[in-house]
Amino acid sequence: MEVILAKTAGFCFGVKRAVDQVYEQLAQGGPIYTYGPIIHNESVVEDLEKRGVRVIEPPQELKKLEKGTVIIRSHGVSKEIYESLKESGMKIVDATCPFVKRIHDTVEKESRAGAQIIIIGDDGHPEVEGIKGWCVTPAVVVGKKEEAEAFLSENIVKNPSGNGIKLCIVSQTTYNYTKFQEFVEIFSKIGYDGTVVNTICNATEERQTEAAEIAGMVDAMVVIGGRTSSNSKKLYEICRSKCGNTVFIRTLDDLKLNLKGNARKIGITAGASTPNNIIEEVQNYVRINF
Repeated sequence: MEVILAKTAGFCFGVKRAVDQVYEQLAQGGPIYTYGPIIHNESVVEDLEKRGVRVIEPPQELKKLEKGTVIIRSHGVSKEIYESLKESGMKIVDATCPFVKRIHDTVEKESRAGAQIIIIGDDGHPEVEGIKGWCVTPAVVVGKKEEAEAFLSENIVKNPSGNGIKLCIVSQTTYNYTKFQEFVEIFSKIGYDGTVVNTICNATEERQTEAAEIAGMVDAMVVIGGRTSSNSKKLYEICRSKCGNTVFIRTLDDLKLNLKGNARKIGITAGASTPNNIIEEVQNYVRINF
């Protein structure tokens, strides 16, 4: 059995940077907190908890803290929470992914200039919630084709000429690039003024492209990622469309493959928040047992 491991599988730059910052703070001692899970990987969060790192989330929990370090999750937070953290008197370490921070700066500037912010992504996802929190005026989140078409229909009715409609379209960094393009095409029918900023990070695009290529040439595909990891779920969707025998697992314990007798190739990829030790464990198991 030939096993093809994606070269892009595993930690991206922003995730590695965030996780490294937590371990650096642990080495310095003192109570350590993360505002929300530092990344969307249960194994990493569980390991940090064993080392004494506590996850806090509601702003009310912050008020109960007296000393220590609070690390902002890689997904970022809203401006309101960011200001609350700075005013808390705690030591603050901002582990927001630089690519996410760039979106915060963009939407704050563009919304202040009068643009309607459109965020293409999953409403309720921590990264999207953080982006919304940096908009001066309410943003519109679009994650489904019907939502994009509804916005299109409503605004064409209000302003058939498109004059005066100023939009700024951004994306969740881990969103499906193909879907992003589809939504932008729908919005283009409004004839709006403004800008489209492709804020899907390069690592996401490369990972999705490679996953699709591998899934198209194998008999079975394994996608490794956390249950709440958006980018891992997008990888699964992409691989599933190319290879019907695709499974989504968190760790080796979840692995169940149904292989036909003529199966010859298995592909493996992993989300941006999947640590290398889990990837290596799955890869070694597949090589030995299939």
